[in-house]
Amino acid sequence: YGLENARLIMRRMSVLNAVPSLAEVPATPPERRHQLKGDRAGKFAVDLKHPYRLVFAPVGDPVPLLADGGYDLARITAIEILAVEDYH
Repeated sequence: YGLENARLIMRRMSVLNAVPSLAEVPATPPERRHQLKGDRAGKFAVDLKHPYRLVFAPVGDPVPLLADGGYDLARITAIEILAVEDYH
């Protein structure tokens, strides 16, 4: 993925490791945590060097949900890193 993406991967993983829950991962740049849709539903990503993203999924049995069925980001305390990819 190149030196710049290697550095960004390590930074993003440091942020993901340091926060107490997924709610604490910024939804604004540079991390820009966002939930994926379509065939990637149930997964999240953070930005790397465009067009790459670090893709991950919440871990839990069951994964904490809100009453409306959305993810309870404040109660998601573990994730599984799935991939580094350009899904655009």
